[in-house]
Amino acid sequence: MIWTLTLVFFCCTAASAQANRVEYDYFKYHTIEEINKWKIDMAAAYSDVVTIIDYGQTYENRTIDLLKIGFNGTQKKIIWMDCGIHAREWIAPAFCQYFVKTLLESYKTDPKVEQMMKNMDFYVTPVLNVDGYVFSWINQTTRLWRKNRSPGPCGCTGTDLNRNFYSNWGTVGVSFDCCSQTYPGQGPVSEPEAQAVSQYLGKISDSVLAFLTIHSYGQLLLIPYGHPETIAPNQDELMEVGLAAADAIEKVHGMKYKVGTSPTVLYPNSGSSRDFARLQGVPFCYTFELRDDGTHGFVLPEDQIRPTCEEAYSGAMHIISYAHHKVYNRGASAGGSVCGTVLLALLAYAHTLL
Repeated sequence: MIWTLTLVFFCCTAASAQANRVEYDYFKYHTIEEINKWKIDMAAAYSDVVTIIDYGQTYENRTIDLLKIGFNGTQKKIIWMDCGIHAREWIAPAFCQYFVKTLLESYKTDPKVEQMMKNMDFYVTPVLNVDGYVFSWINQTTRLWRKNRSPGPCGCTGTDLNRNFYSNWGTVGVSFDCCSQTYPGQGPVSEPEAQAVSQYLGKISDSVLAFLTIHSYGQLLLIPYGHPETIAPNQDELMEVGLAAADAIEKVHGMKYKVGTSPTVLYPNSGSSRDFARLQGVPFCYTFELRDDGTHGFVLPEDQIRPTCEEAYSGAMHIISYAHHKVYNRGASAGGSVCGTVLLALLAYAHTLL
């Protein structure tokens, strides 16, 4: 009986025994040099499931890369996540790093995560707008930089990369003053960063189940499309899944997120990567606008990194789990967790000893 209860205890505490093998502070903001080292360290520490893929160059010739996370396999589906398309939104790269860390800490002890990693690969870009992110770290005068760093035709620098994609480009929510924060560029996909995403996503789009692009701020889950006259063919399902994800977010720390198209809950926009992904046939496309509601805005204090990441992880995993279940038809309770199965078996055995 003592042996039985000991084994039960061991099984149900196994999930907490897996420690992160990379020393890193996930609850502070990091420079690009620190993030780059972290990527290399994660790929080395989890070499069985993590590889780094380069897929583009920025205007200033910095590498754009992603972490590919998953078991080896063929014909696998893909979950895409990118962070930091807007330079000043530092909480977004912080979340991408937290997402990777949490995913990798759980796959050996959570059968559901393990199964997802067998069926799908996670493609995570921690910082998409690398040049802009580097510029935002120079000093306080550059901290709120939003765009990339390519020169504009009127003497100002930068294009809003989330207005530069081939999705109703230049129609609403933009300004063609190149000094504007919402300048969409001289043409659709004119910027090397948008080209990198467009070209790479175009090659893999048939396999991508969900496209999650992480921004701040506003506490929103935005679905396609940003143009008020364009409606996604699966809008009802996108809303249903988004509302359930918002519920999952709220259950963590009580934070409420609004769900809807950009025109209905924020403002119209065009040329977004989210809309481009949906046009490519990716079924589940969402923009996460993380904390907060405007009190701190883009300068979210570091003491809010942890709760922001914890709640957003819950929302993201709901969307990912839904997409996975829809394709692979694995019931939420099919088999339960290993701990649950072993626990029931051991308790049944213990009952026979009484």
